[in-house]
Amino acid sequence: MGELGRRPNAWALTPLVVFLLTYLVVSIVAGDFYKMPITVAFVISSIVAIAISKGGKLSNRIEQFCRGAANSNIMLMVLIFILAGAFAQTAKAMGAVDATVNLAMSILPGNLLAAGIFLAACFISISVGTSVGTIVALAPVAVGIADKTGMPDALMLGVVVSGAMFGDNLSFISDTTIVATRTQGCQMSDKFKVNIRIALPIAILTGLIYVLVGSGVENAYAPAPIEWVKVIPYLVVLVTAVCGINVMLVLFIGIVLSGIVGLWTGSFDIWGWNASMGLGITNMGELIIVTLLAGGMLEMIRYNGGIDWIIRKLTSRIHSSKGAEMSIAALVSFANLCTANNTIALIMAGPIAKDIADRFKIDPRRSASLLDIFSCFVQGIIPYGAQMLMAAGLGHVSPIEIMQYLYYPYLLGAGALLAILFNYPRKYTYV
Repeated sequence: MGELGRRPNAWALTPLVVFLLTYLVVSIVAGDFYKMPITVAFVISSIVAIAISKGGKLSNRIEQFCRGAANSNIMLMVLIFILAGAFAQTAKAMGAVDATVNLAMSILPGNLLAAGIFLAACFISISVGTSVGTIVALAPVAVGIADKTGMPDALMLGVVVSGAMFGDNLSFISDTTIVATRTQGCQMSDKFKVNIRIALPIAILTGLIYVLVGSGVENAYAPAPIEWVKVIPYLVVLVTAVCGINVMLVLFIGIVLSGIVGLWTGSFDIWGWNASMGLGITNMGELIIVTLLAGGMLEMIRYNGGIDWIIRKLTSRIHSSKGAEMSIAALVSFANLCTANNTIALIMAGPIAKDIADRFKIDPRRSASLLDIFSCFVQGIIPYGAQMLMAAGLGHVSPIEIMQYLYYPYLLGAGALLAILFNYPRKYTYV
């Protein structure tokens, strides 16, 4: 940091404003929220951050930016993203996604299809760690069931999105879990213990709602035979992660197991395995680039007093830990609304939330949980988010139609607010 980084300064937030104008406003004007690449928006805002910094010579300011991008937490996240990408793509190429879908579909009660699809989406998303991947896997099946039973397509797609956001919030290999725990300085298993106490009752309530909505409909879907061996890597990853094993070791085990199963079943040869890992890593490229640029830009903002200014404004009227928790929730929710990407929102809001949590003695396990919950709540309901656009595209319906059936994200947001108001769970409230 340095002596200049201690004085609150609103001007230091200019790069953030430039990012929002470049990404959000341009996208709205263009009528396409993905017209402006988020990487380009971050490059522009990073240039502005370096240009207006008080760090002296240009070379010194660039060095300061690089120190932020090369922060140990940022680099660890990058390494985890690389392994997560390699595992996800290897498992997909091996056939684990299809096998997991078939396993989930085979246990569905015949007259409880909506609730069953929700359960399947929850299981798959918490196993694979990606909401978009879950939606890609289940949305076509859900629409097919809807067509055969007469249930609204939008309802079944809302069920899939709801279940997908359950895993996005809780999975050990989800980007949001990785970022939330790294920025708050806690273990994934500890954050999970807090998060599950809030999310699981909401998921059960949501399941009951879907039981009422979809009861009386007969199962018209006949799943393919289950290839049990292909489900093993997901189950091992889930069990080892819950046991608290280091996430990088968990992902490495998942990659090796997926490769062995793929070779054994003939899903790919050794070169196909290598190609899958390479493709998975490459697919994480944009997220890695954004993570590095965001780390550098936020360091410049912090160095010049912008973070201190935000914290001062957020906490100026806060006199309790509840108020501090509300400010953390508001901060990440606003960031998510502006970026339409919950991982990026967490990368931006995480360091600020950490400072607020430290000042008001909020348990890092709780602050990480609240960050993740509110980011997933907002991401799960915005019609211009990747999840909603993917579901709408696969189901050929409007995102606005799906929004009325997103019971889980709505209830999750409400439940998290109640958790703040009533200090639940009390065991993890304050340090």
